[in-house]
Amino acid sequence: MRVLIVESDPNLGWLWKRHVERYSASVTLVGSQEEAVAHLEHEDVEIIVLDLVLKNGSAIAVADYAAYRHPEAKVVFVTNTTFFSDGSIFQHIPNACAFLPSATPPEDLAAVVEHYGTSQ
Repeated sequence: MRVLIVESDPNLGWLWKRHVERYSASVTLVGSQEEAVAHLEHEDVEIIVLDLVLKNGSAIAVADYAAYRHPEAKVVFVTNTTFFSDGSIFQHIPNACAFLPSATPPEDLAAVVEHYGTSQ
């Protein structure tokens, strides 16, 4: 399973990365829209863990590009805001498969990634 994590906070990103790797996943961690798009231009992924609020760039743009470049890739959105808490993200982003709070325990996030990443 190939996973891309897009998270502006490097400490949180590394925590998620270590937990997802426990499921024998190949994980790449980037911190911005630009880095995510560059990765998606050259690499296949099955699942993307994407912070809804990036410091540099737009998570929606990353998800949109992924839907175009890798239509089978699923996106797990994480956020520390209430934006899209009504579930409307699933209407706007066709490749969204989950929407979790950033405070979700990393082992639970990894289990969600493993579930969606291997269910293809």
